[in-house]
Amino acid sequence: MIEVLNLTKKFNGLTAVDNISFSVEKGETLILLGTSGCGKTTTLKMINRLIEATSGKVFIEGKNIQDQKPEELRKQIGYVIQSIGLFPHYTVEQNVAIVPNLLKWDKKQTVSRTRELLELVGLPPDDFLKRKPEELSGGQQQRVGLARALAADPSVVLFDEPFGALDPITRRQIQKEFINMESLLQKTMILVTHDVFEACELGDKICLMDEGKIKQIGTAKELIFSPQNDLVINFFQANRFQLELMVLTLKDIMEDIPKKEYKGEAVQDFYENARILDVLEAMENTPQKEPILRIKSCDNKKIFQTTSEGIMTAFYEKRAK
Repeated sequence: MIEVLNLTKKFNGLTAVDNISFSVEKGETLILLGTSGCGKTTTLKMINRLIEATSGKVFIEGKNIQDQKPEELRKQIGYVIQSIGLFPHYTVEQNVAIVPNLLKWDKKQTVSRTRELLELVGLPPDDFLKRKPEELSGGQQQRVGLARALAADPSVVLFDEPFGALDPITRRQIQKEFINMESLLQKTMILVTHDVFEACELGDKICLMDEGKIKQIGTAKELIFSPQNDLVINFFQANRFQLELMVLTLKDIMEDIPKKEYKGEAVQDFYENARILDVLEAMENTPQKEPILRIKSCDNKKIFQTTSEGIMTAFYEKRAK
């Protein structure tokens, strides 16, 4: 879907992005992760030609982006940035309708699509269509920015630190909505962030960058449990314990979970593909002192019962291997 080949960018002789290559499959979300100045945003901007590459090629759906006019290319790509970039003198409706208007959609289609998208991002159209950006909270503005990026139903969406300006509670809420948003499920996406938790939460794959180079590409589990160099190890080290809980599922520790019968009924069922962190957080909120959980296979068959203590025992066994 997206193929980047030997991409390089130099500014006044200094190399910002250094001969990188990667691909993103259709429907996949790739995270460009790294500290400030590592080249991740420059890479993103070269994909929609906001910055022209010094050398290298980018293909989207098999087409070289250099063979298209930049303005035509950008009409086909959704783009969401941290500062949102809403036009202050436009209403919410006018902001969302910018690309459909450029594409010369008829008014009825544009109005229908605008209302549909505001519903999808949690902004009731009747309440928000006529508001100006200054009347919205930061989280609401970010939702409008997302709706605008999706207005023309692009197959590719680029995100540059989209949640970076939000407070932690709003950021977490929108991240969870982002994961489950039906309009995004089939889209090919690249998201820039410096937040390791956001990267592990949202990405199918993570591309860790440093000094313009790619240090490792893989799933969050691969980067955390199979790092290829010291930089990758050190990048995740400060948050390693919680990240391990995030990326491991019950299936990953199944063989180490103590098998025994427990008295009483299970208070909650979990499928084997549930993340350990999600399971532990859910069990913390149950009133029972020693709650029992039941693990099921993905085809809905019961496997066995255990407790939070059993889960943690298996988790530490996995870490020790």
